[in-house]
Amino acid sequence: MDWELILKVYPYFLEAAWVTIQLSVLTVALGLVCGALGAAARLSRFALLRFLGAAYVSVIRGTPALIQLFLLYFGGPQIGIQLDAFEAGVIGLGINIGAYMTETMRGAIISVDRGQGEAARTLGLSQFQAFRKVVLPQALRLMIRPLGVNINAQIKGTALVAAISVVELTYTAQRYIGSTYKPFEMFMLSGLLYMAIIYATGKGITYLDSRVRLQ
Repeated sequence: MDWELILKVYPYFLEAAWVTIQLSVLTVALGLVCGALGAAARLSRFALLRFLGAAYVSVIRGTPALIQLFLLYFGGPQIGIQLDAFEAGVIGLGINIGAYMTETMRGAIISVDRGQGEAARTLGLSQFQAFRKVVLPQALRLMIRPLGVNINAQIKGTALVAAISVVELTYTAQRYIGSTYKPFEMFMLSGLLYMAIIYATGKGITYLDSRVRLQ
């Protein structure tokens, strides 16, 4: 184990970890938006919206995320979409995780007893008010932990953007392996930083879940 080398390159890995954190935050935020819209479409009373929501989930979950990134980054210019590597990574991974979050959110919403919403309607609430004030708060309690699983998977999934040359943890490890020929040290260091990010995220999700359940 070359500890001297690890200490020498550690600051550069910290910079790469910050890029990984930025990617994670932005892709999760986009994924939550896509997931909410997808779940709303899947639960809509309009057949066209239900079809579009189901098609989104089926296509995105049925194809590899790496292929989606390649289509967006390398194929995008052919249809007039010009994105740098970081932008393509955020949009591609955000749309990808959004499909999984769609099903997570939809599953939590339909798990709430339909009688809850119907009871709220009999009390004079509109359908939207019944959903916002009665159904959604209960669904939130059910979806936080599953969404946390999606988020942790997404943090690890950001490693895929190394394939389009985004300088995050995995790309940085690969780059230093090429110059140091020390794959064990480089991948161990990047792995430990991934673990630290995921551990901190897990603690945050647990705290949020406990707060929501107390309400």
